[in-house]
Amino acid sequence: MLENFNPNDIALAGNNIFGLPTNFETADLIIIPMPWEVTVSYRNGTARAPEAIFVASKQIDLYDAAAHDMWKHGYFMEAVDAEAVEKNHSLRLKSESIIQKLEEGGTPYDTKLLKEMHAVNLATETIVKGLCDKATDYLNQNKLVAVVGGDHSAPLGLIKALAQKNKDFGILQIDAHFDFRKAYEGFTYSHASIMYNVLEQIPEVSKLVQVGIRDYCDEEFDYMQSQGERVHAFFDRDVKKRLYEGDTWQKICHEIVEALPQTVYISFDIDGLAPIHCANTGTPVSGGYEVEQIVYLFEKLVDSGRKIIGFDLVEVGCGENAKKDLDAIIAARILYKMSNLFLKSQQET
Repeated sequence: MLENFNPNDIALAGNNIFGLPTNFETADLIIIPMPWEVTVSYRNGTARAPEAIFVASKQIDLYDAAAHDMWKHGYFMEAVDAEAVEKNHSLRLKSESIIQKLEEGGTPYDTKLLKEMHAVNLATETIVKGLCDKATDYLNQNKLVAVVGGDHSAPLGLIKALAQKNKDFGILQIDAHFDFRKAYEGFTYSHASIMYNVLEQIPEVSKLVQVGIRDYCDEEFDYMQSQGERVHAFFDRDVKKRLYEGDTWQKICHEIVEALPQTVYISFDIDGLAPIHCANTGTPVSGGYEVEQIVYLFEKLVDSGRKIIGFDLVEVGCGENAKKDLDAIIAARILYKMSNLFLKSQQET
């Protein structure tokens, strides 16, 4: 058990995430894997991420100077659901067929296509509800909850569950994309529609602060502007210009944190980073940030006294041999830092 655990020893094969000897009962933080990428619009691979991150996590040394010994509160990642993996696979084949027909000039109003889209939308709606119900159950047991995707559609159910417990909170989104598409490619719960769905369906989210935005369409920009002060985007181009002209990352992070309310959910799409850190993500975009820059931002968020109520880490892409790719290894370290800072924020509020 945790009280007898030596963090200096080798991680045992039978232990849980980060090599910790935890189970559901002994862990304060429950990490729910979501091997879901049914609506990805470019490259597959994120459905394999939860398992690959779990394997890579056992190579992490546990000392964290910014959040020392937080692991002692216990982190537990559930096993990847084999049924969910199979469901994702079968529905992904269906959505790929739909996307291919649209790209070939098919109309989204075609009766057959509409029927196929409805089947995908119905299944993803069930996934959202299932996660919401599970997260609500865990929150009612006084557990802290996080999600590891999968694509960016994965955490919507968790955000909905948190809205039942928190009537006013903000979201800090790290991402190359707005994710403001309305039912992108006909899929209501598309990975490209997550923040549109959040703003339209979850009024408890009073503020959305986006960092790293650099790839978007006119419709998304117009939607962002229509939201007024509810959305504050720190565009990658603008931030980089400030840095190149002598501004400091410290000052910019202060502005990002000050734009957020006291209670915050973090949604981390890995493609907010520079592509060198996430080469296999579904839609990589040039630009972005170093891991250390985003970790510094998260540390400043916690140092400000704000309380993190949940988080997700999504869009980590894995090739056929994840052990040879850096993506899962880097993501595992990000997951550990986010878990530590989540727990630290709980202790300091």
